[in-house]
Amino acid sequence: MKTALITGVTGQDGAVLAELLLEKGYSVHGLRSYSAVPDTARIEHLDDVVLHYGDMSDGGSLTRLIETIKPDEIYNMAGMSHVHVSFDMPELTADVNGLGPLRILDALRVLDTDKDIKFYQASSSEMFGRSPAPQSEETSFQPCSPYGTAKLHAYWSVRNYRDAHGLFASNGILFNHESAMRGEEFVTRKITKAIGEIEAGQRDKITLGNLDARRDWGHAKDYMAGAHAILQHDKADDFVLASGQSYSVRDFVERAFAVIDIQIEWQGEGVDEVGVNVKTGQTLIDIDPALFRPKEVHELIGDASKAKEILNWSPKISFDKLVEEMVQADRIEGKSPMMRAA
Repeated sequence: MKTALITGVTGQDGAVLAELLLEKGYSVHGLRSYSAVPDTARIEHLDDVVLHYGDMSDGGSLTRLIETIKPDEIYNMAGMSHVHVSFDMPELTADVNGLGPLRILDALRVLDTDKDIKFYQASSSEMFGRSPAPQSEETSFQPCSPYGTAKLHAYWSVRNYRDAHGLFASNGILFNHESAMRGEEFVTRKITKAIGEIEAGQRDKITLGNLDARRDWGHAKDYMAGAHAILQHDKADDFVLASGQSYSVRDFVERAFAVIDIQIEWQGEGVDEVGVNVKTGQTLIDIDPALFRPKEVHELIGDASKAKEILNWSPKISFDKLVEEMVQADRIEGKSPMMRAA
């Protein structure tokens, strides 16, 4: 039986990966930061995950944990995960997202274990920033945020420790991936949760930022299967995981409302643009300039040809299916007890 350690196990990716590895017969350990409020809702159904307290800013705790567990594989899914917030917390983002992975890599370098531990780093398409699409493993990096910059530091740390110290350390450069477990601070989940509340009569509209920001969106289940495949490859390497298709926030909104049979019509321009219900004329979407990023990337579209050729990996869940799944999950959560009973 293989043993895996997942940092950030209480987040979307950590929870999805933990379930996948348990299904494959792994013994799964998860790293969680101390919190005074419950933070394990995403993994409550996974009774076999062994949880440990630790922190990506505490190299000593990471080293002791690795030495104690002696995992076959480590998946680093921990981090400050919100790009917009990274502009407000750049130092914390750099420490956790940039130096955190370095602390694990250095622990692997100095620990005397009886096995070669494989390390996976959750790198990000945000490292590409304003580089022209489509982006592959050969595309230059031009990060546009503290988040992207910190992820790039970790990416190069992985490559450096792999080349200089012979570690089995790989980067998965993942483009945007969502699920019903996505945090409510992310625009996709913000939209689907608000739709559930609008349908339930609990709110009137959604306030968004840049409707024309475009992303390559996929399903977290597909991407975590790809992360696992990266560490099963016979040598450490770096892989882009992406769908190769680009959609705007506007596209996501239109498809999400369509799930509850509402057609959106756009009126006005710029920050005065609104989205209205075609049937009723009700304004359901408006714009707040404060929600725009200080520096927006142009377009992120991944080229996952290398992963398809070498790992036989490609996404299986479509964009429309992803959107529908997220909306349906939040329709259940958003409805009042009276409406659920009906």
